Amino acid sequence: MKKLSIYVGVLIVFVFNTASFCSRDEDPQFVLQDTSAIVNGMKEGTWRVTFYSDHGNIETDHFTGYEFIFEAGDVLTATNGTNTYTGAWTVTNTKRTDESPANFIDVNILFAAPADFEDISDDWDIVSRTATKIVLTDVADGGTDVDNITFEKI
Repeated sequence: MKKLSIYVGVLIVFVFNTASFCSRDEDPQFVLQDTSAIVNGMKEGTWRVTFYSDHGNIETDHFTGYEFIFEAGDVLTATNGTNTYTGAWTVTNTKRTDESPANFIDVNILFAAPADFEDISDDWDIVSRTATKIVLTDVADGGTDVDNITFEKI
């Protein structure tokens, strides 16, 4: 009887340890969403920033005249005819279903310079999206630090 108890105990430990090594594909709390429609939509055409607020301060004018092109290979180009800045972009779905908001797809933007473009380097949550407009938000510090950006197709 003692041996049986030991075997059952070892089996229980094994089962719990094995469960903790499940990949996110096997995790019932993790649901992958197809990001291809978002990626393909963003790669079509040229976009401009029609609204940007940084910590509640409206700073849309920092991007006046710039055209943004979301290119293949995760390349993001912003140009105003005189200056051209190259950054990176991706669309990821890295959050779990137990997180809020329920839409856990992020648009990730990264620029190394200039400072105004560094400000939009972030992992943005999608608020709304159409074929010609995408509204993004980033909420940090428990909701006290909110940034918003809107891209509209030209």
